[in-house]
Amino acid sequence: MNKASRFLGRYLANFLEKPSRSYQKFSVTDAETLRQSLQPGDILLVEGNLRISVAIKYLTQSTWSHAAMYVGDAIEASSDKHERLDLIEADLTQGVIPAPLSKYSELNTRICRPVHLQAEDQQKLIDYMLNSIGKRYDLKNVIDLMRYLIPTPPVPVSWRRRMLAFGSGDPTRAICSTLIAQAFQHIKYPILPSVETIQEHASCGCVYTEKEVLHIRHHSLFAPRDFDLSPYFNIVKPAIEKDFDYKNLNWAVD
Repeated sequence: MNKASRFLGRYLANFLEKPSRSYQKFSVTDAETLRQSLQPGDILLVEGNLRISVAIKYLTQSTWSHAAMYVGDAIEASSDKHERLDLIEADLTQGVIPAPLSKYSELNTRICRPVHLQAEDQQKLIDYMLNSIGKRYDLKNVIDLMRYLIPTPPVPVSWRRRMLAFGSGDPTRAICSTLIAQAFQHIKYPILPSVETIQEHASCGCVYTEKEVLHIRHHSLFAPRDFDLSPYFNIVKPAIEKDFDYKNLNWAVD
């Protein structure tokens, strides 16, 4: 039974990884320009062009369907492609793998940078991602894959994010943002924590003061757009980083 489930799971995964024909390019940046703007620990958000991307964008109500972490020169170049591998990501069919920036040079992207990340924690973050390479999606969990077969499932908005976390334990690591959320939680860096307001006595003991306490959300509930929405990540736009001057743009003449 497990063999049959894995075969069906592999078939579904390959189907979901096929490109969609309706993709439109708006904010495409070449690999070298991206590399000049990126720092280790940055998150590269991608508006994917795959069938599974359509479902994830619908379920998360977001432009972004994929996330990868930039790790700089922490990985050696690929021997067969002679190409620098500077991203680590969770892929549905291959599991957690290193990848080149050129993989996304024809797709809409956005860079999210953790603010004031200390060098020690930056290294722990990179090490966590490096140690995760090789982890694989359990393709016998066919039910986990079937949630993406309908690009726009008829479910209430409040249930959509929960659909991403559907499953048990390890299989949800195929969701790219889950792996990255675990890495940031490993160093206790906030993404979108839930906030609880509690009351406590002031030093005089006669009045109450309010205090905000952060709670870590479960990693399976994170989606790529959370890094975009997070108040703890800066948005880096390569076109602006390169001394952008709107006066130098070459507009078409009607």
